[in-house]
Amino acid sequence: MTIYKTIDLCAGIGGIRRGFELTGKVKNVLSAENDKYACMTYEHLYNENPMNDITTDKFKELASNTNYDILLAGFPCQAFSAVGKKEGFRDATRGTIFFHISEILDLTRPKAFLLENVEGLITHKQGNTFNIILDTLINKLDYHIVGIHKSTTSNKFVFDRKHILLNAKNFGVPQNRPRIYLVGFDKKRYGSKIENILVLPQKRHDKPIYPDLNYVLEMKAEPSYYLSQGYMNTLKKHKKNQSQKGNGFGYMVVNEPHIKNPISNAILATGGSGKERNLVYDPQEEIIGLEVKGKQTPINSDCIRLMKPCEWGKLQGFIGYAFMKDGEDKFSFPVSVSNTQQYKQFGNSVAIPVIEEIATKIVQTLDEIDREE
Repeated sequence: MTIYKTIDLCAGIGGIRRGFELTGKVKNVLSAENDKYACMTYEHLYNENPMNDITTDKFKELASNTNYDILLAGFPCQAFSAVGKKEGFRDATRGTIFFHISEILDLTRPKAFLLENVEGLITHKQGNTFNIILDTLINKLDYHIVGIHKSTTSNKFVFDRKHILLNAKNFGVPQNRPRIYLVGFDKKRYGSKIENILVLPQKRHDKPIYPDLNYVLEMKAEPSYYLSQGYMNTLKKHKKNQSQKGNGFGYMVVNEPHIKNPISNAILATGGSGKERNLVYDPQEEIIGLEVKGKQTPINSDCIRLMKPCEWGKLQGFIGYAFMKDGEDKFSFPVSVSNTQQYKQFGNSVAIPVIEEIATKIVQTLDEIDREE
């Protein structure tokens, strides 16, 4: 059996890596992440410290000297320069993380790659950012991107959003989390053999991990997770004001009793709206009005609370799925990682079950074309 080697860039806490490892046909050989708290969790999970800076010549040389097959990266969305008409991707993308990833692709020529980003990448800067990314990967670096083709009439690219935009809610976890997934294969190596890879998987091949949010939530939470009455009043006032303006913004209670098969909204690394649009009704009459240290007013009378970090972990497939071994969940955080960091790290990561399905497709494709060769 062929084992494919990966490098894990912008690694976070290793969600993309873990999705590939679940195929049983992948071994990670190099990682890079520069957030010290994420690095602590990564080392705790994988017994290796990924503290590396992909923007440095030192790391690029390290990557160039590493024998590997698939590059993985969940890179941040940044504005690219629209100038530099005579230059290639080095000038159009300079100063962005994507620039450094594309340099590494150019230097190392892996067989394949997976790049993950937010849905808004498609329309970022009126589509200019996405077009530059595709131009770089397809025209400058000569990779075939699954589901994307060159236009025959313009310098734009043709694609159906559903072929690159996958939602976690279709892959076994009850979270509405659409994300862009760009899967590339090396045309210099494989030529036209990879052009008949039509689409990425659109759903999980197995039964759902959690049928709906009720299977995720751990009720009777500790009082510290409940909103104070003052905070609850502020949220209600804000939602009312937005409603009067014709906007749909404001807090959401995602498991209200009338919702038949509840799912969460996307959890976000920045917290904020990622928490407020994922509030939970968790009735405990005995704690209503309770004064809790750190809250300026008592616990709210509606029994509304924040989701817990462990519930976010389930929504991303980390807890209760990706690290199960012999019926025991091996996922944990280092004891020094705070709740605030746990929210950030889960929110900044990926839904592992989505990655697992994509990884399976990539590995199967490489098996088939390498066998032909």
